[in-house]
Amino acid sequence: MLVVAVALLSLGGFWLGTRAAGHAEVRVVVAGQAGLPWVEVHQGDTLWEIADALSAGDDPGALVEEIKRLNGLPDSLIRPGARIYVPKDTAALR
Repeated sequence: MLVVAVALLSLGGFWLGTRAAGHAEVRVVVAGQAGLPWVEVHQGDTLWEIADALSAGDDPGALVEEIKRLNGLPDSLIRPGARIYVPKDTAALR
């Protein structure tokens, strides 16, 4: 009887563990991306260069931070082929 109880408790623990792991991998979609303009990252692009091109002479630093926030980026690292969402009110899009 003790062996059965331990086996059931172990199976219950494994089941809860797999449910928690499944939820941990779910990515949160950044709210507000629907309808935002985006750019595709090409080889050699940097977030600073993209922000500079979109800022039309304004300081691109604030735009870099806004792009990072919109895309949930922890840093400025971007990869070729990625779609980067940008704010609608950037100077180049006005």
